[in-house]
Amino acid sequence: MYKQTKLENGLRIITNKLSGTQSATVLVLVGAGSRYEKIAQRGLSHFLEHMFFKGAKKYTDTKQVSEAIDSVGGEFNAFTGKEYAGYYVKVAVENTEIACDVLSDMMVHATFRQEEIDKERGVILEEYNMYQDTPMYQIGWDFERLVFGDQPLGWDQIGTKEVIGGVMHDDFANYKKQLYTPENTVIAVVGNIDEEKILEMVKKYFVLENAKKAFEFLPVAPMEGERISLREKKTEQAHVAVGFSGYAETHKDHWALKVLSVILGGNMSSRMFLGVREAKGLAYYIHTSTDDYMDCGAIVTNAGVDLTRIDDAVKGIIEEYRKLRDEGVPEEELQKAKSYVKGKMVLSLEDSEEFAHLLAKYALLHGESKSPEEIAAAVDAVTIDDVMRVAKDLFKADRMKIAAIGPYDDKERFEKLMGGL
Repeated sequence: MYKQTKLENGLRIITNKLSGTQSATVLVLVGAGSRYEKIAQRGLSHFLEHMFFKGAKKYTDTKQVSEAIDSVGGEFNAFTGKEYAGYYVKVAVENTEIACDVLSDMMVHATFRQEEIDKERGVILEEYNMYQDTPMYQIGWDFERLVFGDQPLGWDQIGTKEVIGGVMHDDFANYKKQLYTPENTVIAVVGNIDEEKILEMVKKYFVLENAKKAFEFLPVAPMEGERISLREKKTEQAHVAVGFSGYAETHKDHWALKVLSVILGGNMSSRMFLGVREAKGLAYYIHTSTDDYMDCGAIVTNAGVDLTRIDDAVKGIIEEYRKLRDEGVPEEELQKAKSYVKGKMVLSLEDSEEFAHLLAKYALLHGESKSPEEIAAAVDAVTIDDVMRVAKDLFKADRMKIAAIGPYDDKERFEKLMGGL
């Protein structure tokens, strides 16, 4: 069972002993995702994530940071979501102090030297270009823009070329000062650890400036705009996303929607996979997932399809939504989906990094961690009535959104397909 400690400055430290592993992960999670940005800052959160690795007080450049972790066979990485950013080091348990040393130096003493910023611009611009040239990534961003609109939650994390090319040292320093504060930070250490020693170790290394979070992200504004997004592009395969606005992560039907998404397209025995790909041969990849945020969400089915058969593929996807809503879900199918959700969680939590992420995310966003047992109980509580209530609430023609990437410019063509629901 995890332990959570809150220091006087508001910093939360979570420890969890996993006896079946010889590794440990130190993860720092901060409420500083891309939805905190203003239009003139688009991409700053992600750029800042890169800059933490470019040198600080003790480890003064990227080479020293990398060597410190590589020398003990560790792994380190970072990520920027829309509501938070994360930084972690995973090492053999006897090297946990090295992980704390490196991460704390990065997070507390980062220098953001201008010459490093200028060099990293090129790296991030190439990352930007990679996403532009990878429709499987881009289609997800296009769909979220369609659902959430031209506001921070609808913007992608990579940002704009203008911001990437223009941010300077003070932009990073000010953003860090505003959001990277103790009460907006959670540190999770998970592995085969001595929890009391780890607690003291984290207190020793992560001495954060006593400050308060400067601002909160703005709540998402209601969007009733465009229903179709077409990105005209010469491709060998069409990429399409068909879905609906969903629920906030705090909604009472959050887990019912999760189970519903698995039934629809969560695995290779799901309805979308068997009905659209296997039975009709209309897609190469197809999957249904949810996007979950603190005040809103979405459910979407993404597929890669033949350029000349996209109409049939979209019709097939819509038909699976309709059949579930109108014809129901057998008890056996519900139980299979619930077991899948729980089983996938068990497998993922064998990784100390995944376990740390789970505990830290709930602590940061919800105020208190959740154990795997609590999550499993919430999944077990989902009933057929819950799933059907969600399907009837969400799967409505006037709420449907379609995004597509390929040689298409006729929105009316796709609007006509929506009538199948």
